[in-house]
Amino acid sequence: MTFVRACGLSELSEDTPKRVELDGTPVSVVHTEGEVFAIHDICSHANVSLSEGEVEDCQIECWLHGSSFDLRTGKPSGLPATRPVPVYPVKIEGDDVLVSLTQES
Repeated sequence: MTFVRACGLSELSEDTPKRVELDGTPVSVVHTEGEVFAIHDICSHANVSLSEGEVEDCQIECWLHGSSFDLRTGKPSGLPATRPVPVYPVKIEGDDVLVSLTQES
């Protein structure tokens, strides 16, 4: 599994998504509940950035229609989204947040 640097841990604010682009793939990196998650940044229901939404209870909400996605699994918790979005493995090395574009789910 190949990991690439997404951002610095010090660049992340608690519960505030950060959009990065890795090899042309939009990814939202989120530091919440003591962990760092990486999730595909485009909502599966509408073509909008999830990183513009809010984070609460390990969920990221799409700002356009209100669907929330679990940061651990990518699964939506309610309508209108019915399809999950990919989540990606994360590891921390020093201040570096590393993400693998190999999907976990």
